[in-house]
Amino acid sequence: MAQTPEGAVKAKIKAWLNARGIYFCMPMGTGFGNSGVPDFLCCWDGRFLAIEAKAPGKRRNTTVMQDNQIMGIHKSSGIAMVVDDVSQLDELEARLGREPI
Repeated sequence: MAQTPEGAVKAKIKAWLNARGIYFCMPMGTGFGNSGVPDFLCCWDGRFLAIEAKAPGKRRNTTVMQDNQIMGIHKSSGIAMVVDDVSQLDELEARLGREPI
């Protein structure tokens, strides 16, 4: 079966996280949980990180439910971001290495 463009981004995110030994899980949306939860929930050096994956060029195409979840994470001092290219995680990694959270 062919991989979707978003699926390809998710595969690259998984490889990126695994290469750095970052714990992550991918919650399944079943209708019984919270809607709009980001695709990846991570713990990175004691920091909470949530990543919503989008197909290339679709980074701004989040739903209202996704926006609400991301805002809730930010309000709780967590990191949440929408990624359509794994290089955006490289930028985050560079920033976190220099600046305290």
